[in-house]
Amino acid sequence: MTLRIHNTLTGGKQEFVPLREGEVSLYVCGVTVYDDIHLGHARSIVVFDMVSRYLRQLGYDVTHVTNFTDVDDKIINRANEEGVDPLELSARYIDRYFEETDSLKVRRADAYPKASESMEAIIEMVEAIIDNGYGYATDEGNVYFSIAKVEDYGRLTNQRLEDMSGAREVMQDPQKRDPKDFAVWKAAKPGEVAWDSPWGRGRPGWHIECSAMIRSHMGDLIDIHGGGNDLIFPHHENEILQTEAVTGGTLARYWMHNGMLQLQDEKMSKSLGNFLRVSDLLREHDAQTLRFFLLNTHYRGPLVYTEGSLEEARSSLRRLWNTWRELQAYRRSAAGADDAAAPLERARAEFRQHMDDDFNSRAAISALFELARELNRMMADGSMSAAGAEAALELMGEFDEVFAILPDEGDGGELDAVVGLLADVRQELRRRRMFDLSDMIRDRLKEAGIQLEDQGEGVKWKRI
Repeated sequence: MTLRIHNTLTGGKQEFVPLREGEVSLYVCGVTVYDDIHLGHARSIVVFDMVSRYLRQLGYDVTHVTNFTDVDDKIINRANEEGVDPLELSARYIDRYFEETDSLKVRRADAYPKASESMEAIIEMVEAIIDNGYGYATDEGNVYFSIAKVEDYGRLTNQRLEDMSGAREVMQDPQKRDPKDFAVWKAAKPGEVAWDSPWGRGRPGWHIECSAMIRSHMGDLIDIHGGGNDLIFPHHENEILQTEAVTGGTLARYWMHNGMLQLQDEKMSKSLGNFLRVSDLLREHDAQTLRFFLLNTHYRGPLVYTEGSLEEARSSLRRLWNTWRELQAYRRSAAGADDAAAPLERARAEFRQHMDDDFNSRAAISALFELARELNRMMADGSMSAAGAEAALELMGEFDEVFAILPDEGDGGELDAVVGLLADVRQELRRRRMFDLSDMIRDRLKEAGIQLEDQGEGVKWKRI
């Protein structure tokens, strides 16, 4: 099976054929940096980290670019509230972004262009839009894209412009030729951060920055453009118009959009005041649990967060961790003859089948859990050889190159030694009939998420 991607532009799955053999260009819309990222942002970030990881596992040379919107009304307003320079504020939150995404085990993109550092490319593109008859400047120094010049607006949403929610702007400029025209350059207001341009001091509109960044960093046409499905209209629709007005060709061959994270049937967002900061969540939960929660559903569907969501995710993930840890111990003493080749090959085939089907991480993770159950059975009856255990660990590690949900390297051996020592001390205390102390060790370990199990062949432990 070859990789198939659901293309928002066509409304269905298509076989993925890159522009250049063996190479993939992937652009993902980033965040507006005026606050910490929340769990809704994290979903898109982790989803496209997974996409990039899998493409690389398939052997593609991936160029992954994610932008920062560091010039925006929200940034200016927050900076004014704090009495700092807007670019100083955005730089602070860019640093925080990297701290938090690094903690989430997100591999860094190849480039992170900023709007503030892309002015030459942005102004050049605005000039081309005007020169090609798709834009016009007003006396006040604003530049608008003329919707009247476009015949097929709404290709991503598959709707007519007049039927789209939010198609009309709330604030109307009397110099606009059509209320639906959108700004590609905004004249500066007193005290705002601004740059010189042929139309006077100003700053870019939101949509133009991505078109310009893609063109300057990746070329006129890319393989995959990604982002949350809340960006389809108007942001991505307008990106298409801007690029086509300049290049005469399409912007991206495949458009991928992840579903929204919801709280109590509402989209999680800062504007609604119902967001969960990733920094706060990472104080209570490990990164693997957050990634597992975000990836254990298909990326295009909605993901509902409830109060117990992360605890449920943690409980499920620990079962996988237990198998991983027990395999590490089992391979050192295994006596069985079965090399586990059949279940491993079946699991590898199912993993690839599901991931090739529009990056279906939920089904692929289910295949990983099914493999864990089979491996647990083989360890329990002693039928698996040490070589089989080693091969199983390698395969689980191969899957984890895409998901990054298994324990950190080193978590097994050192913890195994410490818990093993405590278990031996407990056994000695029990032999001496010092049950109050032995029970204290058992109970304190349980509070730490580790359960001791007294079995015929000795004491085993697992995460709970």
